[in-house]
Amino acid sequence: MRILIVTDAWEPQVNGVVRTLQATVAELHAAGHEVGVISPDLFRSIPCPSYPEIRLALAGRRKVGRHIRAFGPQAIHISTEGPLGMAARRWCLTNNFPFTTAYHTRFPEYVAARLPVSPAFVWRFIRWFHRPARHIMVATRSLARELAEQGLAQTMMWERGVDHALFRADRTPHPAYAGLARPIQLYVGRVAVEKNIGAFLATDRPGTKVIVGEGPALAELKAQHLDALFLGKLGGEALASAYSGADVFVFPSRTDTFGLVIIEAMSCGTPVAAFPVPGPGDIVTGGAGALDEDLGRAIDMALACDRTDAEALGARYSWASCTAQFAKALTFVPSEPPREAIADARVAA
Repeated sequence: MRILIVTDAWEPQVNGVVRTLQATVAELHAAGHEVGVISPDLFRSIPCPSYPEIRLALAGRRKVGRHIRAFGPQAIHISTEGPLGMAARRWCLTNNFPFTTAYHTRFPEYVAARLPVSPAFVWRFIRWFHRPARHIMVATRSLARELAEQGLAQTMMWERGVDHALFRADRTPHPAYAGLARPIQLYVGRVAVEKNIGAFLATDRPGTKVIVGEGPALAELKAQHLDALFLGKLGGEALASAYSGADVFVFPSRTDTFGLVIIEAMSCGTPVAAFPVPGPGDIVTGGAGALDEDLGRAIDMALACDRTDAEALGARYSWASCTAQFAKALTFVPSEPPREAIADARVAA
């Protein structure tokens, strides 16, 4: 199958959406599919206000349509609700070309954390954007229920995966942990206001708090929390060793739809402490961690968990199964490209 993915989140960004798309593309290629990606690096772009690491492509329906026509897809997946996603959505509707979308980010809560905008207003945009999609891919059952309550019932599961060859419980702890007061409480992810890291850093449990990641809130948090250790961005074996050497993984976000870092931490045998909200509430089960509205209490309970339970739960997630779910959502696609739509695109694009 010739599958085209349109995304406003792509390399060199480092986040769960990009890592999920990278892994899915690799698995699709391995399965024999042809995959194209329309991303901001193909166009002139500008930095996103308040989030300069994210580039906003300056491209409308015609420019995006030319790339679609050149690839000749059988299936189009629109991964994000940004400028490229909106341009591709418009092209698909103009040309009567069916498409899927994904709900990666809880935008009403995400926007409310950054701007004085009512979540109800943002939900109007979400309903408008996703309603024409043949399927909306979601990572958890909670998200499916949430979208159904908004009149978007055409959801299909698209969970997340882990590279188990990399994220293992037998990794040697990160060298920066040597001599640190235990228990080591770890956060990994974007250092940004919507991640609610301040709630973690405000807990008063003994031990050492470690932050891995970069983002617009990094300088402010470092200045405010001199007792925490900020390791910056880590990847590969260094990141895996940070997970495996920690005593508890703390996930303070209330806006994430899944939390890829949660299953990476569990695969390294590290129990998880989080708020009881969608995302961690769907994942952290069976003694692999603890959920509580008092994050400090969740940390205490997670520290008492059996690390083998966390490792066993993390082992359930794989990129192969994740990609199989993605492909299943495309089962409406015909065996040949819809020639009428592609022919019309030569005029419309």
